[in-house]
Amino acid sequence: MSTEAPDSSPAIPRPALRRLPRYAAGKPPVPVAGVASFKLSSNENPLPPLPEVLAAISDLESINRYPDPTAAPLRAVLGEFLGVPADDIVTGTGGLGAFNQILAAFAGANDEAAPDEVIYPWRSFEAYPISVGLTGAVSVQVPLAADGRHDLPAMAAAITERTKVIVLCTPNNPTGPVLHTAEVVEFLDQVPPRIVVVIDEAYTEFSTDPEMVRGLDMYRKYPNVVLLRTFSKAYGLAGLRIGYSISHPGITESLRIAASPFTASAVAQEAAIASIELNEKIIERVQSLIFERERVLDGLRALGWPVPDAQGNFFWLNFGEDSADFAAVAEAAGLSVRTFAGEGVRVSIGEAAANTSLLEICAGYTKTPLAS
Repeated sequence: MSTEAPDSSPAIPRPALRRLPRYAAGKPPVPVAGVASFKLSSNENPLPPLPEVLAAISDLESINRYPDPTAAPLRAVLGEFLGVPADDIVTGTGGLGAFNQILAAFAGANDEAAPDEVIYPWRSFEAYPISVGLTGAVSVQVPLAADGRHDLPAMAAAITERTKVIVLCTPNNPTGPVLHTAEVVEFLDQVPPRIVVVIDEAYTEFSTDPEMVRGLDMYRKYPNVVLLRTFSKAYGLAGLRIGYSISHPGITESLRIAASPFTASAVAQEAAIASIELNEKIIERVQSLIFERERVLDGLRALGWPVPDAQGNFFWLNFGEDSADFAAVAEAAGLSVRTFAGEGVRVSIGEAAANTSLLEICAGYTKTPLAS
């Protein structure tokens, strides 16, 4: 028997892989003696699923079987709830999984021509460049405007013959503002119908801006619009990984081809159905988080801190080069926040005690965020 060590040379990944940024998930808090610790780094709903939802999935006995491959029962309930045809809904493994299906179907490398382009705002959801890069397409990142909002005129100007997908994120993660109906209509009227426009509404349930664009209205008006939503945030099902897209049949038929089989587990489907049926209670929980968000924002602004309009379950502090320092101070007090090195800090709205602790930390911090 040979005692020689196996070849230790690593397999060679695709060149595109080496060019991609790494996704940095929010870290849990570091335990601090004598201090309650809270995770405010992942935009999670701090409230557990409703007891009725937990009961619905605890009684599930069919997990030895594959789930419905098209999530037909869930799509039927969701379609009735949203007032859209069930066939216009395609489920995915969280909102990101649904997004990846869109990219897989409509953007990537080409056999002979140059690769496709995907336009999106930046900074925005940090998974966008990773997902785009894995398809072989080229990211076209359009810088945000000074107030942390999309620069839609610049995004329209970035369109070329190679553009295949455009992404709008509203509320924008991590900066917080929403897009408004009038500006999105003006933008969409400039986009060629051949381009798929994704409206990512992962946090829409938390928005109170009366002028915010409603993705369902845009989907109904524009055949090239795909609405992207998730059960991870307002519904508190992040650990079950279930989201969905809504689009017209000319798009959904391609998404179903691009989708991996059985993307939504039986447990996730049952939890989502139960959550929809309990929507009034979900709304009450969302309202409680909105109340906490406004309490925190009022406290920060009373300190004279500039904070962009926050319409999700998080807010943005533009600390620039001081971002890591603020995060370290928060960590020492038992709070984990999400740091974007050299740019800013995103803080999720958590339990009331966590939010109070955050305000106390900010009141004692000697540096002030920059105006966005």
